[in-house]
Amino acid sequence: MIGVPSRATAPVTASSAEQTRRRVAARLLPFVFVLYIINYLDRTSVAYGAIGMSRALGFDDRVLGLGIGIFFLSYVALQIPGAVLAQRWSARGVICTTMIVSGSLTALTALVHTPGQLYLARFLLGAAEAGFFPAVIVYLSHWFIQEDRAKATSNFMAAIPVSLVIGSPLAGWILSHNWFMLEGWRWLFLLEGIPAILLGAVAFFFLTDWPNQAHWLSARQREWISRSMEQEKPLSRQSISIAQALRSRTVLLLVSAAFLQYLIGYSVIFWLPTILKSQSGLSDARVGLFAAVPYVVGLFAMLFNGWHSDKRRERRWHAAVPLFIAALGFLCLVSLSSSTVITVSFLSVISMSMAFLPVFWALPTEILSDSNAAFAVGTINALASLAGFAGPFAFGYLRAETGSFLAGYVVLMCCALATGVLVLFTPAVNPRVSESPGSN
Repeated sequence: MIGVPSRATAPVTASSAEQTRRRVAARLLPFVFVLYIINYLDRTSVAYGAIGMSRALGFDDRVLGLGIGIFFLSYVALQIPGAVLAQRWSARGVICTTMIVSGSLTALTALVHTPGQLYLARFLLGAAEAGFFPAVIVYLSHWFIQEDRAKATSNFMAAIPVSLVIGSPLAGWILSHNWFMLEGWRWLFLLEGIPAILLGAVAFFFLTDWPNQAHWLSARQREWISRSMEQEKPLSRQSISIAQALRSRTVLLLVSAAFLQYLIGYSVIFWLPTILKSQSGLSDARVGLFAAVPYVVGLFAMLFNGWHSDKRRERRWHAAVPLFIAALGFLCLVSLSSSTVITVSFLSVISMSMAFLPVFWALPTEILSDSNAAFAVGTINALASLAGFAGPFAFGYLRAETGSFLAGYVVLMCCALATGVLVLFTPAVNPRVSESPGSN
């Protein structure tokens, strides 16, 4: 745990504190940002691999939807253990392990030949990746004060749209090439798995679990961070279980909001290449280029929203408004005539829903104590991640049954509206008082 600083230590001036905050951000954020880019590429490579597998292996939308979604069954099952392990053992250790194992499994997905093999590969990958996200959220809460936390989280989570901006054209290009008698989609899995293995090994030596272990900070800087984090801890120190957490009105609202937003996000991410391919008839490479555009918009929306939320010290409206904008985008897709350019434009509006994420994930660590926040992050992300199974599978099923994407758009529009409303009912953040998780 973080040690309490000595009373004999000279006080840190405002300029020195600012310098310390910038040094921590410059050291940690770029690296975890790159880690998440690679991690997310591994998870979403199947979105483009699906185009190649449908051609080469004859997988239909139901098979692909189940293959995409089954990842989240094992992912959900191990979310809470991953979060608790990160808090009680080592967030750095969990991050390193998940990167190395998930990279290896992504590369092995290149060997898939049957639906059963696809399901097994995705199920194991979900288990391997389960601890990464909650471990990073816990890790950031060890290093960033509340004033910086949403910015730090937004900078980290900006890796989601960046990974898709980079990965979409790259995946489209790889998909369109065959080397050494192997199809492009097999090379896609292989080439996207190797960087995760390498960076996981580097992370073990680069990351530091706690400020008081950071040799790259001065003693005064280490003690200032430790003291600041100690002072910001909520007064409540109750231990909670899943049952107690789910009796909390706040936790239930957060779970419900995250579930619906994930339903939107994963459905769009995993089916966007197929949507563009089926509507435009473009080559795989050009589909990759067009698919990057919505994520460029999502990236800027995410960064601006995290910055503005910290500046205003407000969370609820900053989380809700991006979802209302996304609902408008879905309404336009349903009601207006479409072309490739129009579809990409409306999908760009929908991608602004990503701006919800950094503000939302600043909430648990601001209203709960250390151990409770770690548990809450794992609980919320685990239950919400069931949407990663339900969303892509349901979207593929509706497409197969109706022969159109419109029914899926309508469902996702309703989810966006509901998410925005739910977030507005969560309590405002009080940095010194947290709700007792079993009280409501």
